[in-house]
Amino acid sequence: METHIAMLRGINVGGHNQIKMAALRELFENLGFKQCQTYIQSGNVVFQAPKRSALGLVSKIEGEIVKRFGLAVSATIRSAAEMEKVTKTNPFLKTKGIDVTKLHVTFLSQEPERLSLKKLEGLAAAGEDFRGSGREIYLYCPNGYGNTKLNNNALEKVLAVSATTRNWNTVNRLYEMALECGK
Repeated sequence: METHIAMLRGINVGGHNQIKMAALRELFENLGFKQCQTYIQSGNVVFQAPKRSALGLVSKIEGEIVKRFGLAVSATIRSAAEMEKVTKTNPFLKTKGIDVTKLHVTFLSQEPERLSLKKLEGLAAAGEDFRGSGREIYLYCPNGYGNTKLNNNALEKVLAVSATTRNWNTVNRLYEMALECGK
């Protein structure tokens, strides 16, 4: 069994795509996954599954959400090892004076083309910064994520991939939960 983190895009945000976390846990358990745990009300699930491709897991989860809830939402999966790398390699943690409460990570469904990352530069407001690394984009939004143009919709449009963003506290908590799940 391998520990995974599923992050569903747009669940319980702004009164849309309402799914109770108990029902989401049950859905994951019905798919045969083990030790299913949710974190906060925005579609984060830590679980164990037999080793298989992330794309296979995504397809299975998204399909079951459509069948059970009638919602077409995108799921992004990271293994516990991948999430560890995300927590250890955030380039902004080495920057003096960074307010970690303003850090976010956007998880992408696949690695974007390098040239498309350059197009994001025009979206960043004064003081904002971002760094792309594989299937993640690390964001620093000093005026708050709710005020940035580097949001999921813009990133999906520019990069032509699915995206979902979590704040730095949530990223770290999901990794901690994955470690606990794997014990």
